[in-house]
Amino acid sequence: MHTVAVLALDRVIPFDLSTPIETFSRTRLPDGRPAYRIRVCAEREEVDAGAFTLRAPWGLEGLESADTIVVPGVAAPLAPLPSRVRDALRSAAAAGTRMASICTGTFPLAATGLLDGLRVTTHWSAAGLLATTHPRLHVDPDVLYVDNGQFLTSAGAAAGMDLCLHMIRRDHGSAVAADAARLSVMPLEREGGQAQFIMHDHAPVPQGSELDALLAWLRDNLDRDLTLADIAARSGTSTRTLIRRFRDHTGTTPLQWLHRARVRQAQHLLETTDHSVERIGAQVGFGSPTAFRDRFKRTTGVSPRAYRRAFG
Repeated sequence: MHTVAVLALDRVIPFDLSTPIETFSRTRLPDGRPAYRIRVCAEREEVDAGAFTLRAPWGLEGLESADTIVVPGVAAPLAPLPSRVRDALRSAAAAGTRMASICTGTFPLAATGLLDGLRVTTHWSAAGLLATTHPRLHVDPDVLYVDNGQFLTSAGAAAGMDLCLHMIRRDHGSAVAADAARLSVMPLEREGGQAQFIMHDHAPVPQGSELDALLAWLRDNLDRDLTLADIAARSGTSTRTLIRRFRDHTGTTPLQWLHRARVRQAQHLLETTDHSVERIGAQVGFGSPTAFRDRFKRTTGVSPRAYRRAFG
């Protein structure tokens, strides 16, 4: 039987800890037998889980013979990884054990060095911190999970269940995974990725920036068919100077900033009104419904209609 060891680190997030335990423990093979054996392992007998303290029945020795190790998210992702835990994970990886992380569990797994050079993900709100802390990783904040073969990482909360179902499908096929998904009241595959959940706010601009008035004007004129020349004329500069100032103050270009502002306004309208998708596209300045749908999906990972179904 396939053994899954769930590693409980201090300040473990209870939701992330319970996700692999419940998903794998409920999985049954076609003949009704359990598909997985679950172990909860920790460096110490008692683990701080925030609102409560838990007792792990297995120590780090429980990782040694596991087929899969799952590292759930932690509330303090930058906390130093204990050397015994690091060594145990490296030893298991050297033996070929599959390793997966949920949410900010990518941070302690990355601290072992095992993810260096790989494409990974984590909760979108922590993606920037992960990329800064571990520059050898290729952080993708838009996806629900990334499968590198031996090493898998997932985004926050429910994305951990997406990852568990993906591993079940890898291990036992689609029929067993579909049954596990039904028991979890989850689709086997969700439409889109993590990008649909990201709040695409305007790029931060320091207070008192020379672009303040221009950005306010752009927000008030999202419905207009604005070109780079129009924006430069409004600012009283050349297009070349405008692009340079935008990059200095926002880290992006005028048109990229405008596209993101339009998509963010479209998200708001899809959430709060019953206007048609075509009308919303026109309201936020896209010249055609096709252009609106393409830009919206490129930014969020889902279509405007799918976004409305999820968040409207």
